[in-house]
Amino acid sequence: MRFASFVDESGPRYGLVVDETAFLVDGALRARLPTLKEAIAADALRLVADTVRQAGAGVPLAELRFAPTIPDPGKIICVGLNYRAHGDEKGRPEHPAIFTRFADTQTGHNRPIRLSPHSQMLDFEAEVAVVIGREGGDIALDDALSHVAGYACYNDATMRDWQRHSTQYTAGKNFPSTGGFGPWLVTSDEVGDPHDLTISCSVNGERLQHASTADMLFSFEEIIAYVSRFTPLSPGDVLVTGTPAGAGSGRKPPRFLAKGDVVEVSVDRLGTLVNTVE
Repeated sequence: MRFASFVDESGPRYGLVVDETAFLVDGALRARLPTLKEAIAADALRLVADTVRQAGAGVPLAELRFAPTIPDPGKIICVGLNYRAHGDEKGRPEHPAIFTRFADTQTGHNRPIRLSPHSQMLDFEAEVAVVIGREGGDIALDDALSHVAGYACYNDATMRDWQRHSTQYTAGKNFPSTGGFGPWLVTSDEVGDPHDLTISCSVNGERLQHASTADMLFSFEEIIAYVSRFTPLSPGDVLVTGTPAGAGSGRKPPRFLAKGDVVEVSVDRLGTLVNTVE
């Protein structure tokens, strides 16, 4: 199943996506479960899917404004240097390199990534996001994937000059409208093995990143288990699992994003996230 979040004049919306149509949650179900995060927390995605399909006609995706897949996560925790070739570019960490992103820095599919006048080094980073479906702390490695509701594409766009102001990544990772997230959540049962996904990033049609999640230094299970040792995970929390080699700062010469650039992050079975730089 695929679920996406939207926004319209009535506020946050979400629904089941089938082909190019969204079946939106409405009425009593919307009052009870107003956001996708709350539907995940209630373990109600199957109920939502069945209810909205029975309710009638859907809405073409082209008529809807996408929001970040989870607009309101309690936590967004990201991992750096987590692909072998990218780790070789920068130096491989002994433990997952953890940093945080704020929820209000995210942007949805077909929505702009914003280039700040305070930065000259806006970079692209194709990543796979994990959305937590079941709460847990100190999660065992062999139980980790059972805590996942699903997966989505993520563009962890970064102001590299601000990232380099200190040893902490926070400033460079939290400019407004830089975390592309979408187009939708694909549930775990539909994704299958997350360690066999091809991930790529194209800028203006030119492919600049291409790898497999099999190349991750720390697996999805290891990331979930590691993070849950220092902070409990809750439904709707988002773990962004690292980018392959080929991001702009690692190229020779470096290549950063400019106004008008179209960035596409594609992941097998998860779809393609598109953002234009403004």
